[in-house]
Amino acid sequence: MGMKRLNAAGRTRAFVWAGVFLILGMLCAAPAATAATPAADCQPGAEPCLLPFPNDLFTKPDHSSATGVRLDLPQAAMPANTNGVQIDVAPYNRNDGFSPGSSIIARIPGLDNQQAFDRTNPVRLEDMSETFTPRAPIVVIDAATSKRTLIWAELDSNAGDAAHTTLLIHPGKNLTEGHRYVVALRNLKNATGQTLSAPAWFVPFRDQHPRMSKAQEARYRSIFKSLQKAGIKRKELYAAWDFTVASRQSLTSPMLSIRNQGFGQLGDSNLADLQVQGSAPQFTVSSVDNFTPAQNAKLQREVQGTFTVPCYLTTANCGIGGGFNYGSANPDATPTQQSGNVGTAQFDCIIPRAASAAPARSSLYGHGLLGSRTEVRAPNVQDMANEHNFMFCATDWWGLASADVPYDISALQDLNRFPAVVDRLQQGVLNTLLLGRLMANSGGFASNVAFQQSGNPLFDASNLYYDGNSQGGIMGGITTAVAPDYTRAVLGVTGMDYGGLLLQRSTDFTAFATFLYGVAPGGGYTDPSIHPLVLDIAQQLWDRGEADGYAAHMTADPLPGTPAHKVLMQTAYGDHQVSQYSAAVEARTIGASAHQPALDLPARAQDSNLFYGIPAIGSYPFDGSAWVIWDDGPGLVSPPPLTNTPPTVGRDPHSDVRATVAGRNQKSAFLDANGSVVDVCGGQPCHTDVFTP
Repeated sequence: MGMKRLNAAGRTRAFVWAGVFLILGMLCAAPAATAATPAADCQPGAEPCLLPFPNDLFTKPDHSSATGVRLDLPQAAMPANTNGVQIDVAPYNRNDGFSPGSSIIARIPGLDNQQAFDRTNPVRLEDMSETFTPRAPIVVIDAATSKRTLIWAELDSNAGDAAHTTLLIHPGKNLTEGHRYVVALRNLKNATGQTLSAPAWFVPFRDQHPRMSKAQEARYRSIFKSLQKAGIKRKELYAAWDFTVASRQSLTSPMLSIRNQGFGQLGDSNLADLQVQGSAPQFTVSSVDNFTPAQNAKLQREVQGTFTVPCYLTTANCGIGGGFNYGSANPDATPTQQSGNVGTAQFDCIIPRAASAAPARSSLYGHGLLGSRTEVRAPNVQDMANEHNFMFCATDWWGLASADVPYDISALQDLNRFPAVVDRLQQGVLNTLLLGRLMANSGGFASNVAFQQSGNPLFDASNLYYDGNSQGGIMGGITTAVAPDYTRAVLGVTGMDYGGLLLQRSTDFTAFATFLYGVAPGGGYTDPSIHPLVLDIAQQLWDRGEADGYAAHMTADPLPGTPAHKVLMQTAYGDHQVSQYSAAVEARTIGASAHQPALDLPARAQDSNLFYGIPAIGSYPFDGSAWVIWDDGPGLVSPPPLTNTPPTVGRDPHSDVRATVAGRNQKSAFLDANGSVVDVCGGQPCHTDVFTP
């Protein structure tokens, strides 16, 4: 029975995708909905619209917030799905600013085709150093410092025609929490090289003939003052506006609150001291499978069971579909537990044969997209466990696990269901932290015979680590930023910023886009000109439940009541599922250093500037956070598109890093009490085991 179950390790995710594609197959005959009127840039005119976005036009003063403002999105301008249901502004208007990873989106007639983009010649993804050229046509200024922030610009490649094409501006490093930024567009060109005329709404401000409210006049005086300090001439502007980035408190307080409450119930109120205090969560072992060497040469045991978690959702037993339970309507209120409401989470642990000789190191494992805890049985995880003596334990990523798929699809079709997904993700992070406490507390797993041999624990509870891949790498970012029981984490094939960077650049999103974009019956948002906007709106909440809202505090600037952490990012060159360009933004944001030389040149010349703004590791062993990119080689993997589209050519290297012996050796050296980043590539770019020149 044991081998049969282990051979089924990869089935959960396969079943999930089979279900998704079955649904799609039934919907293939459904006609695509007609696109609505293209989105327009009408700020700050009378008609309702949301472009450009983000924008402090859509905020109001609020002296109770950390930034002094609160989002005030106009309900009349919010996107509606094919059922005519608009996105409700209420969950978003709790925020005191916009996402630190926001895509900046504008609709610019004339700058809506590749010829015009080339004539304008803004900073591009392949060379972000152009951000700082004196005549750069697109700049983003930090109003607090008057300095430019690292960006790149692109046209939405998914729009289909010029009338629906928007300009996208991405931060090359997450924006600073609580800061105000000014976006300036100047000397924009059309396809023939003619300079575009400023839109009617902006001309009165630029030419000092304002027609708006005194508040808007005052706002633009501040904008022009910031631009003047930055050396941007007023007369050459096409348009300018500002926006405020959310504070650390707004982004992270809900998650920190439920973490503190959950651990407080166990009797541990000091989570920064790395001292495990109080009791372990309640747990039950439901099955123990012991394997003979003939059944499994790598594992001696698999243990499964459940554990009890305090539930902060509105649904009984933390059922799917419930959002956070708030005790008040105050936008800064944090979640509370309804009396007696608890959830039951499941765990799956594998114990290697090597643990018989010496107690195994203990590590959490984070599973991939819409999968489950059973991914801990995957061959590469078993290899890592036995080669380096790790006991890995996993639980489901609530919110983005296999059981959540039906609800998640419904949330794509009606984004009013999406806030509950984000809240459930945070509850899932708490579950993972409590699983870690079961591994770190002597009254937890170590006290149970299922985890013992001759009365002694088969694992070392004194140090805990984290290792996750794909979604497990992405969600591992937020988990690490709030983790009290471990200080070292490996984030495999990782990235962040689902709405702004990950989804449109991932082959995984292709199937789900059918639901979001209204091709499938049941809802969705059909106007291609607002698709980037819809994703960016979602990111304003998603920040609370993924790494994008926590990256600034993942390593050396820890969150309140949290120890500092060190992170090893391992990514795959040309990854089809998690964009390497998102990983680069994450590496800059967390302050990681990079293994160099990173890429084989000239084969990878397109990405010769991928590591711009990321310091090189000076010498090994390296005692810090690091980013190492691994390559299958040009014989297998093509350079990824520089557009907001997924790679489709050649092999997908997504799973190859974790399957590479040297990659696992590097992880093992890092996940150790005295660990460090070591060079396992001989001073050369890192190649996977399937590298093909």
